[in-house]
Amino acid sequence: MSQDSKERRLALVTGGGRGIGEAVCRQLASQGLRVVVADIDGDNAARVARELGAGHAAETVDVADEAAVIGLFERVEAAHGPVAVLVCVAGLLILPNGERPLIKDMSMDTWERSFAVNTRGAFLCSREYLRRREANPLAQGRVVFFGSVAAQLGGYRSSAAYIGAKAAVHGYAKAFARESAHLRITANVIAPGLIDTDMLRATVTSSGALAAAAQNIPLGRVGRVDDVAAAVAYLVSPAAEYITGNVIDVNGGYRMQ
Repeated sequence: MSQDSKERRLALVTGGGRGIGEAVCRQLASQGLRVVVADIDGDNAARVARELGAGHAAETVDVADEAAVIGLFERVEAAHGPVAVLVCVAGLLILPNGERPLIKDMSMDTWERSFAVNTRGAFLCSREYLRRREANPLAQGRVVFFGSVAAQLGGYRSSAAYIGAKAAVHGYAKAFARESAHLRITANVIAPGLIDTDMLRATVTSSGALAAAAQNIPLGRVGRVDDVAAAVAYLVSPAAEYITGNVIDVNGGYRMQ
């Protein structure tokens, strides 16, 4: 890797192998950042990194595994330099037999796995990032967490486990923003609404149901992954240096404050 390439800010994106995470990787790369695509599906991560071109890399990681997350940061920083931008997209919605489980029927496995990936994963990745930036500070440190409109509304298609896990991320991100502010790191949450992804399509029974859902959105359409990626790109840019501890809604007006 050339010296010029090494001097570009490095972004680590979890859940970067497909969907919103992939769109985030492409958006950040288009803005000149070096991107490490991290995903539990190593093949998908490698594909995205390869398509991004020279200067980008892929890693396989289970964000719910503490040792795996520590190892991820060790490998990335040894090979590519310090991580300036962390985007925690990795998430999981469990729908047993394709159905949203009711609280009265929910298994402990569904509850625990939902929190392990959605909440513990965000904690482990951001904790390791903060530890490393305490030891080796960087200018323009940025962390972007992913919540959900489901956590704000109680959800219609999401399970209580997913809603609870994402609501925890909303609160945790504010604590993280306070504890990292002395390093001039900003930390914010993106709360997507109905975005056209495999996760959303798993909750609807037909294209007609998706179209019907769009009727409840003031802007008249389901969101695109690029709508979300654009918001991430702004939050990690120099222009957003005075925005921290906020939840940024990307929902087409589905929920208004």
